[in-house]
Amino acid sequence: MIANSNNSLPVLDHLSHSAVSTYQQCPLKWHFRYAARIPEEVIGSALVFGSAVHAAVERHFQSLLETGSAPEIKELLEAFDACWESFGTDKIKYGRGDDAASMRELAGRMLKAFQQHEFASPDGSIVAIEESMRGEFVEGVPDVLARIDLALQKEDELVLTDFKTSRSRWSPDQAQNNAEQLLLYADLAGRVLDGRKIRLQYAVVTKGKTPVMEVHEVEFDANRLNRTKAVFTEVWKAIDGGVVYPAPSQMNCYSCGYKTACRAWQGMKGGESWNR
Repeated sequence: MIANSNNSLPVLDHLSHSAVSTYQQCPLKWHFRYAARIPEEVIGSALVFGSAVHAAVERHFQSLLETGSAPEIKELLEAFDACWESFGTDKIKYGRGDDAASMRELAGRMLKAFQQHEFASPDGSIVAIEESMRGEFVEGVPDVLARIDLALQKEDELVLTDFKTSRSRWSPDQAQNNAEQLLLYADLAGRVLDGRKIRLQYAVVTKGKTPVMEVHEVEFDANRLNRTKAVFTEVWKAIDGGVVYPAPSQMNCYSCGYKTACRAWQGMKGGESWNR
């Protein structure tokens, strides 16, 4: 984002899947996070946990790429700890029965399940780890910025993987129902692959007492991709038109870090919009 010349609202020069999802969840939360850039008062431990596990998995694949060897669990937990602390431990809001020690212990079990799965020893060449891609997704909408967790080259195909942590195991239908993010990645990546095949998959590790690691392939669906483009178009129209409002619900509000700002909000000033 870059500032408008009138120093009011920022110009939005790109969107992301997470930004659009946040707007769909609560437009006012989107405004606080992406436009006003207000620091969150608290951050839910689940969000911090997911980011920290991602950091540990990134460390694993980075070690494979650089040394050819998988790191020890100790090294993965060091990456987990560094990411966790970067959020500011005084801002983390824990769920019932959780604390930092119990969540770190859970992370250790999940990372062991991850390293024991064949996904952690990929059959192919690592092309990218946490790689950013940016490009036009829909005409008339700002560029989309996407971040690929892992890209592997296997013979004549590129395998794009998004890593998830989950309370429970995913079914194949659940993976397909969450295809939009991977379809977006495929659309951006497909423009630089000279027609080579792209394969999409989710790698999911559960948070249970005995964590389970599974990989689910996602089929390319042109209709779903077009629907996702339509969603981005409509969300952008609303954003560009200055449509901002709270969407209170027990799910949205419980761990939201903008409670004070939300209570104080009295509406948008007339004429405000996000012009590119």
